[in-house]
Amino acid sequence: MLHAWTSYEKYAWGKDELQPQSKNGVDSFGGLGATLVDSLDTLYIMGLDEQFQRARGWVADSLNFNKSYDASVFETTIRVVGGLLSAFDLSGDKIFLEKATDIGNRLLPAWDTATGIPFNIINLAHGNPHNPGWTRGDSILADSGTEQLEFIALSQRTGDPKYQEKAENAILQFNKTFPLDGLLGIYINPHRGTPSSTITFGAMGDSFYEYLLKVWIQGNRTAAVKLYRDMWETSMTGLLSLVKKTTPSSFTYIAEKNGDSIIDKMDELACFAPGMIALGASGYGPDKSQQFLTLAEELAWTCYNFYQSTPTKLAGENYFFHAGQDMTVGTSWNILRPETVESLFYLWRLTGNKTYQDWGWDIFEAFEKNCRIESGYVGLKDVNSGVKDDMMQSFFLAETLKYLYLLFSPTSVISLDEWVFNTEAHPLRIVTRPLEGVNSEASDGQHKPKSHARKEGRFGHL
Repeated sequence: MLHAWTSYEKYAWGKDELQPQSKNGVDSFGGLGATLVDSLDTLYIMGLDEQFQRARGWVADSLNFNKSYDASVFETTIRVVGGLLSAFDLSGDKIFLEKATDIGNRLLPAWDTATGIPFNIINLAHGNPHNPGWTRGDSILADSGTEQLEFIALSQRTGDPKYQEKAENAILQFNKTFPLDGLLGIYINPHRGTPSSTITFGAMGDSFYEYLLKVWIQGNRTAAVKLYRDMWETSMTGLLSLVKKTTPSSFTYIAEKNGDSIIDKMDELACFAPGMIALGASGYGPDKSQQFLTLAEELAWTCYNFYQSTPTKLAGENYFFHAGQDMTVGTSWNILRPETVESLFYLWRLTGNKTYQDWGWDIFEAFEKNCRIESGYVGLKDVNSGVKDDMMQSFFLAETLKYLYLLFSPTSVISLDEWVFNTEAHPLRIVTRPLEGVNSEASDGQHKPKSHARKEGRFGHL
């Protein structure tokens, strides 16, 4: 983390992302300091106090959202709102909440549609929400159903219910026409709420299902959030219908679906699913709980083999499955993605099985060997040849390195009993949800860590 962060500080300070080979910064997200904001909680959790304070100074003095930039509502929510709220929950420093509220207000008009299902792009200075041209006017499932954790937390921390109401209304809309198998198409018309026929737990679908489970956890599993758990369990029934095994090695994978056709393909992005399934398993009765935990372990083995099966021991972006051939790499780049190590973290926390640490170490060593250069970390254009790209993705610091660190930390560090991770690995404090309103939640001391005193030790209050 220090190598990645110091390289960012040296060559790309205040920019969204570092291009390590070019040794310069690039603004991939409109100039919101994405890597810096994404890294705040990682720096804090790792005890890198000086670096955290320098980053905090930049947030206070230089982070400005009043930009005529067409931002992705999804990316800005998970990286910027999530990163700032997590930094607030960890440090108790109000500057992070102030900035999170500012960007939250700028994103809010995206939900002003006939159905309440949001547009996916909004101009941060002028509003004018819309969808990208390539979706033919449709909203994307993951982009429309992955803001609930952040906007609920924002309402809880500020006492203003408007954020939660907008984000939750989208889920209520989805629930009105929720299919029996709980699997929604990845393109949705924001005016009518009608979904398309393409179904996936990979790109453009993934985190919608993740947040159904995590909002239930965030609300401390009360009746107020039971709808989310019910929807998630319905979706898991659908997921089971997509589970297949390869030959000859019987790797378990999650297929994709288009209409009635099954597509034997799985994204590395879908490797978040073993962790999600393991995290949700305990909410079932004993038999089903064991069934889902076993499925999670089988899928994690497959995802580990996405890595192990290439010459660089790093996974490609997606895999195809053919009878008798197990798995073959489809799109062959690796952009430092975290999903597999994320699942290994959850499985280690929930089972105590050190095998998951061993697998995580193998992946860490492959990143070190193939992706570390003197000015940061880069992805690979091709996991077979090992040819490098020129981008240090902000999620490498936010997610990949954080999950690897936590995989080898005591379970009390960011305890899963007290924290829930957003889809960018930003931990948000679990707050019990009463049946009505959020105003009762926003007392001044309610959401601060129990102590900010360093003398209690780095993790006295985490």
